[in-house]
Order: sequence, then structure tokens, then C-alpha cells
Amino acid sequence: MFAIIGLVVLLAMVFGGFAFTGGDLGPVMHALPHEMLIIGGAAVGALIIGNSGADLKALGAGLGKVFKGPKYKKQDYLDCIFLVSKLMKMLRVEGPVALEPHIEDPKSSAVFAEYPRLMADHTLIALICDTLRLVVVSSGTLDPHAVEEVMDNSLKTHHHEAIRPADNLQGLADALPALGIVAAVLGVVKTMGSIDQPPAILGGMIGSALVGTFLGVLLAYGMVGPFANRCRQVIEEDGSIYHVVKQIIVASLHGHPQPLVIEAARSSLSHANQPAFAEVFDGMRGK
Repeated sequence: MFAIIGLVVLLAMVFGGFAFTGGDLGPVMHALPHEMLIIGGAAVGALIIGNSGADLKALGAGLGKVFKGPKYKKQDYLDCIFLVSKLMKMLRVEGPVALEPHIEDPKSSAVFAEYPRLMADHTLIALICDTLRLVVVSSGTLDPHAVEEVMDNSLKTHHHEAIRPADNLQGLADALPALGIVAAVLGVVKTMGSIDQPPAILGGMIGSALVGTFLGVLLAYGMVGPFANRCRQVIEEDGSIYHVVKQIIVASLHGHPQPLVIEAARSSLSHANQPAFAEVFDGMRGK
């Protein structure tokens, strides 16, 4: 929603301000489709050259995140804390044998079934199950620091892949001013081919060429750059749920008391999504 509002404000201020100060939007609107064809086409071509099919698909999904915002809300983080805490309690109280069926086939697990929104995140479920599988097969002899290192590596790999759409958008934003210059130069070349025309016509042609530079800069710093920034924000915010999993598992393996485990999980969340301590503690007692 805010992205759409921002786009409306941006376009209204730029074009409205130009018209308000006496500028004629006619030549700009006339040149806009042709310049957009050159700049947009070159940008799409550059993206295709520099990315795989999977990266291009992820880029489309990243643009969707700009307008949809973060996937997870406070309740989802609460559910994640409850889910992982319940699994760790099962490991501690009932032992690895009781836990193993749940992590080997989470789709058939009654514990996982209580949290359908979390089940939709295959990366999250894989992180939980793969980590706890290590604990189960080690028969409790695994060093918590080793588990933390493995989880850090997994999170680093996931973040590197997840952040690619934002990086690609930022790379495109960096390239757009230069692509605008390309369009402008082509416009100047076209103008030079009509050098025998009257000044009024030449002025219009030069003005049309300059629209390319204007469009490249506007797209870069007014749209694609902010898109990249917002995409990065959303990806990083949604990624905090994986750190919740890590904090609970590692703190539990260290044998910390439950209040400290809760605080370790809560402290990894932003204030906007951070549930109150009592909210988590009371919810866990209810579970």
C-alpha cells in the first residue's frame, strides 16, 4: 500500500511540479513511450544476460514483496516460538525416540499440524527438522556450539540466496542512469541527422532526447532504487523468524531455563514484531 502511495506522490510531484511551473508536458509525453522502449528494453535485456531463470523468477517475487510487505506478523513469531519450544520440550522430557517421527515426517506430525502457516515455509520447516535431526542422531552428545555454527552457516546460505532480488534491483537502479544516457545519445544522433531543420524542430528533437536522461534518472532514484531498498527490508524482516528458531534450539541445548530461552528468542525480533514476555510465557503455559 505504501509503495503505491509513494509512486503516486512521486509522479504527481515530478510531473505536476513541472506543469505547475509552466512546463509543457506535451513533448515529454510524446517522447516518453519511445524513450521507455529503449531504456526499458535495454534494462530487461541486461537482466536476462546477467541472471538465470531462477533468479529472474525470484526477482518477480521480490517485486511482489515490495507491494505486499512482510509475510510474517507477530502471531506467526509467537507460533514459531511455541512450535520449536514444544519440540525441544519433547526432546528433553520424552527423549529423541519420541521426537524422531515428528521431524522425519512433519506433514504427518500433530505438533506441526497446529501451525499451518509455518508449514507453508519449507525453508523454516527444513531448518527445524534438519537441526533437530542432528541432535537426535547424536544421542545428545552434540556440542551446542557446533549446532550453532551449523545453523549460522545454513542461515547465511539462505540469506545470500534470499537477498538476490534486492541486489538485482539495486544493480538495475545503478545501471538505469547510464541507459538513459544511451537513449539520449541516440536521440542526439537522430537530431544531428536533421540538422537542416528549423530551430523550432531541432529544439523539440533535442528536448525529446533529453527525456531519455530524465527518465533514466527518475526510474533509478525514484522507483527502482527505493524498490530495492524496500525489498531488502522485507526479506530481512521475514528472515528474522529463522533466527528465532536458532535462538530457541541453541539456548535449549545449553540447558538454559525457559525464561532465558524465551528472552533469547524475543530479543532476536524487531520491536514491531516482538511479543511481550508475558504474552509468550503465558502462551507457552497454555500450550
